[in-house]
Amino acid sequence: MSLTWEAKATDGYARAGTLKTAHGDVPTPTFMPVGTAATVKGMTADAVRSTGAGIVLGNTYHLMLRPGADKVASFGGLHKLMDWSGPILTDSGGFQVMSLAGLRKLDKDGVTFQSHIDGSKHRLTPEISVQIQHKLDATITMVLDECPPFPVTEEQAQSSMEMSMRWAGLSRDAFVPRDGYGLFGIVQGSVFPDLRRRSIDALMQIGFEGYALGGLAVGEGQEMMFAMIEATWDHMPADKPRYLMGVGTPDDLLGSIARGIDMFDCVMPTRAGRTGRAFTSRGIFNMRNARFADDGRPLDPGCTCLGCQRHVRGYLHHLFRAEEMLGPILLTWHNLTYYQTVVAGARAAILEGRLDSYIAAVRARWAEGDQADG
Repeated sequence: MSLTWEAKATDGYARAGTLKTAHGDVPTPTFMPVGTAATVKGMTADAVRSTGAGIVLGNTYHLMLRPGADKVASFGGLHKLMDWSGPILTDSGGFQVMSLAGLRKLDKDGVTFQSHIDGSKHRLTPEISVQIQHKLDATITMVLDECPPFPVTEEQAQSSMEMSMRWAGLSRDAFVPRDGYGLFGIVQGSVFPDLRRRSIDALMQIGFEGYALGGLAVGEGQEMMFAMIEATWDHMPADKPRYLMGVGTPDDLLGSIARGIDMFDCVMPTRAGRTGRAFTSRGIFNMRNARFADDGRPLDPGCTCLGCQRHVRGYLHHLFRAEEMLGPILLTWHNLTYYQTVVAGARAAILEGRLDSYIAAVRARWAEGDQADG
């Protein structure tokens, strides 16, 4: 039996469920920390687990270049290499390759590109991408697709979407079914609702274990992103997980959960942590700001992360001003914990039929700001 998703409760469009995989069950909605190169930057696997994460993400493009899919396989696959026994989703590499601009050449069968590391030439096709993800032992494999830039004309978006749907079929043919594993299709069509609905129809004819919304959070803005989710929600299978790729801020997550999304990933909490930005229940703080130098309070009272439990804001400020590596580590740890807290709270609220009031309360605390704590 392939990977499955089981609904537990609904609240409006929002859903709480369980993703059942070969590497364990994951409650949804869920946020997946990004471990691009077989590591969530600055975090051990135990640290990632302590945040409440149940599934992480790896990346085909980066891992095929370094250390190489065959080498990962020789080490026992990503799960063993990363010390992560839970599910792993691997992005197909399409987004990264399409971002290479002058270093890649696209054709109807795939893309030829030069490595950003050493300039070496490589080929990525739907079949090759799926084969690499199999070697990585990805619990969830993503089809190879083209993510068009924004803005894009409707004609360009249609051509790109149709090619991605062809690639989706080739990816399905190349995928080797295994108990508890799955292949996700990716909906494309930019900001054109009709194209997105046509994309969903094409993917459903092929048949996948889950469906992702791609090509969003690329500059179109939150309002348009939410509009595209709303335009496609009723056309997506009710018994399959829905994954919004590369999103986003805590507010993006809450708004998308309310619109029926089950799974998310984004580099934002880890990237922000490395640059001194903290996502908290009272809004976003810049820990380099001088106002934190003498602040003896925890970063976010009630947070269970190591930084909040054992250190004060003044110490975190000092670490960043002194350029000590512990600062980014602790803030990454906190941000990932906060993301998991927000999503877990949304799940509990869906199960109890109070999601709207939960979202309103979270947003109200953000609006009150830091002064509400003291």
